[in-house]
Amino acid sequence: QVHLAESGGGLVQAGGVLSLSCAASEVIGAMAWFRQAPGEEREFVAAIRWGTGDMDFAYSVKGRFTISRNNAKNTANLQINSLRLEDTGVYYCAVRMQNGFFFAHLPENFDFWGQGTQVTVSL
Repeated sequence: QVHLAESGGGLVQAGGVLSLSCAASEVIGAMAWFRQAPGEEREFVAAIRWGTGDMDFAYSVKGRFTISRNNAKNTANLQINSLRLEDTGVYYCAVRMQNGFFFAHLPENFDFWGQGTQVTVSL
């Protein structure tokens, strides 16, 4: 069993910057962030492959979101710049425990999930 803990959520004004952090007890393949807005399905945001550092981003966040990792600490950070109202939601961290090719935008390709951290963007 892998344990994950997200932190860094909160209430932020539009246009601001927010950094989310995820700490995992173990990571092998990748770590990713998904988010879920009220009444919506969970959607992919960003992922980073643990071995290579290769990154994937959802089209809607590309250019505003960055993701980084610390392999030694099993942590990944998601920085959100130029926050928009539509960035509001619960942000979940997920870990994949296999190496090899996979589609990062599919939740079923991740094995363990955190409890989520709320991000609320206001005017």
